[in-house]
Amino acid sequence: MAIAIRKPAEIAKLKAAGEIVGKTLQYLQNLVKPGMTLSEIDALGEAYIREHGAVPSFKGLYGFTGSVCTSLNEVCIHGVPDDTVVQEGDVLGLDIGTKLDGYFGDAAITMAVGKISAEDEA
Repeated sequence: MAIAIRKPAEIAKLKAAGEIVGKTLQYLQNLVKPGMTLSEIDALGEAYIREHGAVPSFKGLYGFTGSVCTSLNEVCIHGVPDDTVVQEGDVLGLDIGTKLDGYFGDAAITMAVGKISAEDEA
């Protein structure tokens, strides 16, 4: 399979999809606090993505029920949002994909919920 050479218009669409991912991650990172559920975080992420004209690309993919992969503490990747409540000191991974005008963006972050231990911070 050959590597596709993208035209400037296609690159602009890829960039736009990626920018929505980045802004959604920043939005959630600033919003997440102890006491929220993973499902609440997922719903906020999905709403933000849709408000910015994109579609969450993970929702329904291979039966995945969420829009945001929420990996809490020992869950390594692709955690499914549920009613688990995040606590002070938790480590949360957020993985987001968007589809915009037929192009995809995808990125992830790992963040602290409130204050974390020195061991987890290292």
